[in-house]
Amino acid sequence: MQAAPVRATVIPTVTDALRAVESLLLSSGQRTARRNAWTAVLEDRRRAEDRVESGYVPEREAVAARRSQAT
Repeated sequence: MQAAPVRATVIPTVTDALRAVESLLLSSGQRTARRNAWTAVLEDRRRAEDRVESGYVPEREAVAARRSQAT
């Protein structure tokens, strides 16, 4: 007795659905421009996070130095 073959059905994700709608509504040039713009936004956010993280360390060291000089 053999087991019945298992069929894998792929369930589309929300991202897949949005890309399908996008491909219907926008030309390829507009899609590329939108994706490039979004990539730039994400890169700007990453750089801003890096600036904030790097800015905290010198501030903490400066505060600690002022406290040690005050005592």
